[in-house]
Amino acid sequence: MPMLYTYLIWSVLLVLLWSVVFVFTRNKKKMLTMSLGTAPLGLTEPLFYPEYWSPPTLFGLGENYGFDVESILFSFAVGGLASTLYELGSTTKAKSIPSDYKLGRMHRFHALALSSPVLVFAFLELTTSLNSIYTASMRLLAGAISTVICRVDLLDGAIKGAAIFSLFYFVFFSAMNWSHPNFVDLYWNNEAISGFRVFGVPVEELLFAATLGALWSNFYEHRYWQSRV
Repeated sequence: MPMLYTYLIWSVLLVLLWSVVFVFTRNKKKMLTMSLGTAPLGLTEPLFYPEYWSPPTLFGLGENYGFDVESILFSFAVGGLASTLYELGSTTKAKSIPSDYKLGRMHRFHALALSSPVLVFAFLELTTSLNSIYTASMRLLAGAISTVICRVDLLDGAIKGAAIFSLFYFVFFSAMNWSHPNFVDLYWNNEAISGFRVFGVPVEELLFAATLGALWSNFYEHRYWQSRV
């Protein structure tokens, strides 16, 4: 496969994997909602392209405009997978939490906790010179921590979500590396990041996967006042 289409091909493969998981997941509404909510984040690609990476994109959109089709497909797929993978095989059904639980002391900050990823990301982007991959992971981590502070019952899901999606993402990325061994060397801005890799996978990618899994595994339940306990 030519490297010109690597990002497109693997983004499409990720959507196909999403489709398989969608067939088997118990909570299709959650998975679809989280995917549709995550897809627009692909439009933030100008923050990462080329400061973090610069893969060839369909019609040269990324190279010329910073926006690309692949990032929207990728964001759509990872949003649903990160929110749902850890639940596969579980027989526990989500249920609404008692109304009096919503009146708890920490739930006065419900809206702030939900918006904390955006606020942290904006603050770090405006006040630091950190590469956006780090500020993105920090905002996801901040959101995950805020969720658990408000909803300690979601801690187990956050841990499982982070672990399982990280493992999935590592295997997926490793397969892409195997198909195109020089892809990371050619298209990641290795001088702007740590340079550390785990069996060929940039540690920044695993950091992103872990923090996304930790937050997205519980965001739906937090947003819509649901519990799996």
